[in-house]
Amino acid sequence: MTAAAGGEIVQFDNVGLRYESSREVLSDVSFTLYPGSFYFLTGASGAGKTSLLRLLYLAQRPSRGVVRMFGTDTITLPRDRLPLLRRRLGVVFQDFRLVPHLSAFDNVALPLRVAGVAESELAQPVRDMLEWVGLADRMAARPATLSGGEQQRVAIARAVIGRPQLLVADEPTGNVDPEMAVKLLRLFEAMNRLGTTVVVATHDAHLLRQVPDSLIMRLDRGRLSDPTGALRYPPRRAVGPL
Repeated sequence: MTAAAGGEIVQFDNVGLRYESSREVLSDVSFTLYPGSFYFLTGASGAGKTSLLRLLYLAQRPSRGVVRMFGTDTITLPRDRLPLLRRRLGVVFQDFRLVPHLSAFDNVALPLRVAGVAESELAQPVRDMLEWVGLADRMAARPATLSGGEQQRVAIARAVIGRPQLLVADEPTGNVDPEMAVKLLRLFEAMNRLGTTVVVATHDAHLLRQVPDSLIMRLDRGRLSDPTGALRYPPRRAVGPL
């Protein structure tokens, strides 16, 4: 898998977002993500974190500005071509969004099935992934019988089963206890070490200290600030200036 010619995974240039006739919820947001970065996106409730993530995982188009992903201008891209880009992404939602009538195994297998992977080829990778997140004995369980932490681990396994180039997680530890939150964060770190660019939205200051080499973007009332200097200087492991 490759990114754009210059190595960029994502580029935002003076992006603004408003819903209908409301004021902008994001204003003049600019940054670049490079392969292998680990980013925390933080800010108070209502700062615009979820809106920014929706732009990142292509659930929303901006009201103005430029968004390029993997070298492609997503603003002008026909909607029928968006699914191909989305297959290069993994998304972990705060509310899990597991399919309730499917087992843990089938929830994790879903992205591979959508991508057309044969049943004979997906069984072992799905088992390996569930074992990796510590749920080898819960493969047949449906979401309603799983704890919040177990559901989140299934959601993470589903997000990373296709080895995405970009993993986006919206408050992924908000529904679990502090010990489980750190364990989940270690799973994101493991994916990052395999080359996936990771963006984790969180308001938990404790988590920000758990990944020493991470970079921090902070939103304040829809505007992006830069406490680690990630938007001004190309860092060691990934995010550089536009």
